[in-house]
Amino acid sequence: MEGAKPIKRDSKIVVAVDESEESMFALSWCLKTLFAEDTNSTLILLYVKPQSPVHSTYDAAGYMFSSDVVATMEKYGNELVHSVMERAEAVYNNFDSHIKIQRIVGRGEAKDVICNTVEKLKADTLVMGSHGYGFFKRALLGSVSDYCAKHVKCPVVIVKHPARN
Repeated sequence: MEGAKPIKRDSKIVVAVDESEESMFALSWCLKTLFAEDTNSTLILLYVKPQSPVHSTYDAAGYMFSSDVVATMEKYGNELVHSVMERAEAVYNNFDSHIKIQRIVGRGEAKDVICNTVEKLKADTLVMGSHGYGFFKRALLGSVSDYCAKHVKCPVVIVKHPARN
């Protein structure tokens, strides 16, 4: 999107962030490219925690998980959220900007949570990084960005990391 124009005032831009370099690059690109100096827009950082693999005190084979294991897994998930949001805010702080920032943490299947959140917020734009999966990996794993591009009602910008082209 060479020469992209800044978005309109008072818009909501959702940037899906995760642990990857690609999502932080997409956030940086978004801040450099889409926000005007005098914007009154809101940047929404969206992180999706995967569903907990423990749905009850018993796993599929009937083994009981101790509450310590469950607590440890939940603590690790919360630390990951904190780490990703800290990295995203460091990227944001590198820009001399007065953009309003909002943090949202969802839980579930990333593609569903992203699409539902964008719709619920009535976002004007969704920005996502591309992991640059090849055909076979994308066929096996699916692509969250492809899914979102097909299912959300607002424009979707998928930003490729230059080192991954």
